[in-house]
Amino acid sequence: MKIYNSMTGKKEEFIPIDGNNVKMYACGVTVYDLSHIGHARQAIVYAMIADYLRFRGYNVKYVRNYTDVDDKIIKRANELGKNALDFSKEQIAETEKDMADLHITDADVKTKASEYINEIIKFIEKLIEKGSAYVAPNGDVYYRVRKFNEYGKLSHRKVDDLLNGVRVEVEEGKEDPLDFALWKSTKPGEIYWESPWGKGRPGWHIECSVMALNNLGETIDIHGGGRDLVFPHHENEIAQSEAFTGKTFAKYWSHCGLIKINGEKMSKSLGNSLTIRDALKMYNYEVLKYVMLSKHYASDVDILDKDYQLAESHMYYFYNTIIKMQEFIDMYNGNKDGEKVEDDISNEIREKFIEVMDDDFNTTSAIAQLHIYFKYINNLFKIAKKNNRQQIANTLAKILEEIKEVYGVLGFFKQEPKRFVQEMKEKYLKKIGLETTYILDEISKRSEAKKSKDFELADKIRNELDEKGIILNDTVNETVWDIKALY
Repeated sequence: MKIYNSMTGKKEEFIPIDGNNVKMYACGVTVYDLSHIGHARQAIVYAMIADYLRFRGYNVKYVRNYTDVDDKIIKRANELGKNALDFSKEQIAETEKDMADLHITDADVKTKASEYINEIIKFIEKLIEKGSAYVAPNGDVYYRVRKFNEYGKLSHRKVDDLLNGVRVEVEEGKEDPLDFALWKSTKPGEIYWESPWGKGRPGWHIECSVMALNNLGETIDIHGGGRDLVFPHHENEIAQSEAFTGKTFAKYWSHCGLIKINGEKMSKSLGNSLTIRDALKMYNYEVLKYVMLSKHYASDVDILDKDYQLAESHMYYFYNTIIKMQEFIDMYNGNKDGEKVEDDISNEIREKFIEVMDDDFNTTSAIAQLHIYFKYINNLFKIAKKNNRQQIANTLAKILEEIKEVYGVLGFFKQEPKRFVQEMKEKYLKKIGLETTYILDEISKRSEAKKSKDFELADKIRNELDEKGIILNDTVNETVWDIKALY
């Protein structure tokens, strides 16, 4: 298995520090508002990585944090006239609901910055003792960036270049403009805790170092987060953690790409910051996962409106095929262990999935394979004859079992197929302004017209339905209808 390591800029063989045990930390949400689909992508990606590692037999401990005390949270809470921690608690509950509705595998440990204040203070005290941090006259505590010789090794920047190329915070009491806050002295209207340096609260970067150390140990296997966190957040985590322990903070650094919406960066000011909640009102959760996982996790992606419709048509096709598979299996008593067709591909599904996913969690290729399998399945239906139906039913039974188990790792095919298909039909009927009863009445009229050999009327009804977005398919026993936009 190979993982792209942001630290080295290349794919590396994945070898956990402790045998079969994997320690993984991913930066979570700062809960000052409802979570958006950028948060959804990150959560989907790192849950997928944890699930896949477990699928491959590793014992994974996955920690994800909530930042529940921060400038934005304090500002929003003050605007609402609420206590900052009470407001954070409310927002975490909302985020938990959204993540549950996305059906994402939960992290094993979900931490909150406010629950680690004592540990944060002890961490900072040790950094001060080592000379890696200092107390400013106003009670702020800063990290001495230049004291850490390897600063910039993750983002591949040189310290001397940072003053020219990157915006740095100019604050009173800093020895160097590059130094960053570990502890912030309280200002009027802000939440605070008592500390050796006076009333204050943690800086943003320190919380992740402390929570990773206390839950996973001094060195972790995988540290993940959005690409926007590489600098300064993850760079600062490395500096303070490695100054504290004298050891490598994380062996592999994994970064999830960022999202644009229809060519523009997500922004509330642009009005295109799509919340998870609003996205789930419009799209099924597996459709959202399909959109996210059909792109490689490390790539920045521009999600267009048409991507969702395409994902809906693909998932609709998959689920419709699964319904046909189950019906065929039931009709001919398919047995996954029975005799199969000669070109059976059921044993290739798991093998190919592992091959592509072992290459830096390549969900794009895994999903491409899925289309090959479903094309193969639909070809099986076409070649079904009296003398091979049993073998085909056995083959379908084995393929269905493999697909559900293997692609369940990506969160697919967890729903009742007929319900998924029905809900998708209802959604698209609403779009085109038709009702099922109208379509069935038209099909009945067409059937009567064909019986009375009025083929002109029958063709007229078919054509009118086609113009309205409904396609008809005449089978031996009945006429079935479907929605053109879903194909």
